[in-house]
Amino acid sequence: MCHDYGFSYSCPVEATIAVIGGKWKCVILFHLCDGKKRFSQLQRFLPEITQRMLTLQLRELEADGVISRTVYAEVPPRVEYALTEFGESLRPILFLMRDWGQEYRDTIVDTKTRQASQAN
Repeated sequence: MCHDYGFSYSCPVEATIAVIGGKWKCVILFHLCDGKKRFSQLQRFLPEITQRMLTLQLRELEADGVISRTVYAEVPPRVEYALTEFGESLRPILFLMRDWGQEYRDTIVDTKTRQASQAN
């Protein structure tokens, strides 16, 4: 059951989705579970995301306190993104999502393979 905690969210799940929801945020966070990443590394992991969208998603995640952005005074400037201590609390959720997604993919592939073989 969801309760109003005095925030603009009527349910804790709504608050979670507000922070990590959308097409890219969970995937970005999942890749940051392996450690710090530069912008270009994240772009390689997510070839379908535009530079603008990646920038927006990173800014939102930073504003929500789940990732940090570190700029190094180098030429050219180096920027790294990492999970914050609070962001680390998402790690078990992200790994459960990975496991569920793998099981779902395996189930769908098995089902479609069986259906295809039965149709022949």
